[in-house]
Amino acid sequence: MKKKVKVKKAPKGRRKNIIKEIFCVNNKFDFKGLLKNILIAVGGGVLVGFITRNSINVYDTLKKSFLTPPNSVFQIVWLVLYTVIGIAAYRIYMNNKAERNDYNGYFYYLVQLLINFLLAIIFFNLRLYGISFILIIILLLLIIITTIKFFKVDKIAGVLMIPYIGWVAFASYLTFYIWMFNEM
Repeated sequence: MKKKVKVKKAPKGRRKNIIKEIFCVNNKFDFKGLLKNILIAVGGGVLVGFITRNSINVYDTLKKSFLTPPNSVFQIVWLVLYTVIGIAAYRIYMNNKAERNDYNGYFYYLVQLLINFLLAIIFFNLRLYGISFILIIILLLLIIITTIKFFKVDKIAGVLMIPYIGWVAFASYLTFYIWMFNEM
């Protein structure tokens, strides 16, 4: 007589393995693909930080909103955001490898990332605050479009983009404030 073995199921509402859910797409994990997608975002951010490093002194002299966080917070937040959106892009990349339609989500991701990098140079090095504000609004719209496209393909990728939307919306306010009180 065979004994029935009861398998414990995870309680409803709890995730079995959140790490596996985030990094495995279609039951596959591609370390090189993950690293590539994170490095595109983080590496670009580091490069832009290097290019704009001498302009931070000018930024420190500007009139800023009382909501403006310290410079060190910006560095930490951008590092985390670039990593998280790199993971989101990796998930779309993996879906593309499985020949799933991404509704041009990966293309929009790369376009908004390029604009993000250019925005920092225009804001910090060229000090064109009005143009930077217009550009950050365009960036925000592109991030929202990218996020919607990501959601159509992969809900986790879409969710990973949400903090980025929030931060860029906040950065839009900060950019507008700097434009209004420093350039005009």
